[in-house]
Amino acid sequence: MTAATDCLFCNIVAGAIPADLVFENDEVLAFRDIAPQAPTHVLVIPKLHIENAGTIEGDHRDVVASLMLATQQVAQIEGIDGEDRGYRLIMNVGPDAANSVPHLHIHVLGGRSLTWPPG
Repeated sequence: MTAATDCLFCNIVAGAIPADLVFENDEVLAFRDIAPQAPTHVLVIPKLHIENAGTIEGDHRDVVASLMLATQQVAQIEGIDGEDRGYRLIMNVGPDAANSVPHLHIHVLGGRSLTWPPG
């Protein structure tokens, strides 16, 4: 997997920075957000460095599919999926969306009723 040495999330993938892991497979890592915005707030990232959703290319297809499938697994692990529950997936792109870490990631938020519109 290609990594950017100055990327916070690449350093988490490499084990150089600790994180509270929730899920991991060969392509994806999921860990708790350090500033949670809901009772459940997990970040799901590809181990491959992709800057954001706006830079996904055709050869990233399998990684992006693994990323989406991992969000389902995280929701199951955290107990926020199911008929009477729910969760929100958020992807931020660029500074106007408050994308503070330039590494593709999906926020999995749940554990309470979420309002709309967000922010």
